[in-house]
Amino acid sequence: MAMLAFLLTQSLNALSQAALLFFLGVGLTLIFGIMRIVNFAHGTFYMLGAFIGYSAAAMTGGFWTGLIAGPLVAAAIGSAFEVGLLRRLYKRDTSAFLMVTFGLTLVLGEIIRLIWGVNALQLQMPDSLSGVVFLLDEPFPVYRLFLAATGGIVAVGIWQFLERTRLGLLIRATSQNAEMVHALGTDVNMVRSAIFGIGCGLAALGGVLAAPLLTASQGMAQNAIIDAFVIVIIGGMGSFPGSLLAAVLVAFVQVFGTYYFPDFALAAMYLLMLLVLVVRPGGLLGKEA
Repeated sequence: MAMLAFLLTQSLNALSQAALLFFLGVGLTLIFGIMRIVNFAHGTFYMLGAFIGYSAAAMTGGFWTGLIAGPLVAAAIGSAFEVGLLRRLYKRDTSAFLMVTFGLTLVLGEIIRLIWGVNALQLQMPDSLSGVVFLLDEPFPVYRLFLAATGGIVAVGIWQFLERTRLGLLIRATSQNAEMVHALGTDVNMVRSAIFGIGCGLAALGGVLAAPLLTASQGMAQNAIIDAFVIVIIGGMGSFPGSLLAAVLVAFVQVFGTYYFPDFALAAMYLLMLLVLVVRPGGLLGKEA
């Protein structure tokens, strides 16, 4: 019974971690899949969401306000960045996107430092999510159950959005043949702006949800961008189900690796990525080159 309780709690821990990783990975995957842009500023939007969520919650006294405000503001900033700068670079070499998004990382990082300072800020979770439940007589945080459930709900929501809505249809069509979509009378630029904003908003959502556990701090961006690229590489560039599968695999490796091999947990994640690249260079569910 003790071993069963251990496996259950650790698996739920992994699923809650997978939810945060999924928000990071799927945003980067959507942006690359449709726009063929590797968004180097993705981790910074994750960090930005955490700080905006903290401020919104502090001003209104509500965690839920921060959970809404963080993604919306980040999505608006992302869309404005796409319209103002990225849209001018689509006919240039792809290295231009790396340079511009890296520049955005530096600018946003400095703005965050000037507004919020360098100290870590703790976003308080609501009272309804701050307790524990007992699973097979083992205590487990309610907030981590909330994270796991939220990840599942958002994953289903994104899948339904892409498969069943008109904008989702346009997004999928644009990823396959943007010129044909434009020829049929659709404003491809608006689709690109929407998807860049959605991707940034998803990263920010992960940042807000992570803030009660990790605090909002300057180091969030560096750690987040590494995790995001690992997930995208394992799952396959541009693959939505691949990013979901990769997030779950990486989370289980992180959680169980930290418990059994704490000194090698990070190396285990990179080893997983290496093994996937050896077997399937295009990622688990990505297209082979």
